[in-house]
Amino acid sequence: MSETMQTPQSGPPALPLTMNLQYTKDLSFEVPAGAEIFATLRSSPQISVNIDVGANRLQDDQNVFEVTLSIRAEAAEPPAGEGSAAVASSGGRTVFIVELAYAAIVTLGQTPENMFEPLLLVEVPRLIFPYARNIVSEVTRDGGFPPVVLQPIDFVALWQAKRAQQAPVAGNA
Repeated sequence: MSETMQTPQSGPPALPLTMNLQYTKDLSFEVPAGAEIFATLRSSPQISVNIDVGANRLQDDQNVFEVTLSIRAEAAEPPAGEGSAAVASSGGRTVFIVELAYAAIVTLGQTPENMFEPLLLVEVPRLIFPYARNIVSEVTRDGGFPPVVLQPIDFVALWQAKRAQQAPVAGNA
């Protein structure tokens, strides 16, 4: 057997990025109806979640970037006596709104420029998502509601959808 076949793999290759720090850039929790919502809420609210990722270079001459994972969760009271189909389209009073911008400062190592976007918009959000998910869960629980536990996100699909929206649409001539 050759030497290379007997050398055990120590694991997958390291990502060509360094996570310098993570931080809560912005956090907002709002209960628009105040204490009244606790007295009048009769059923579980319908929760909608929107997630976005953005990245910007911090210095033109360096590969240091800020990646921001933005999460907005809004809970709406179902209208009285209506089915779930009506809830999805119209919704009742807003129960609570959580807005979180969770950011990371990363340095990309020896990386080809065409790999910047997938690293910044897929890999970094994948790494910081568990921390952001925990913050959303804790703040909703601390706000007096059952914790909102976000399901895992497919950041590849999110990135591809965002690229498809930004791509120019070719028209038929």
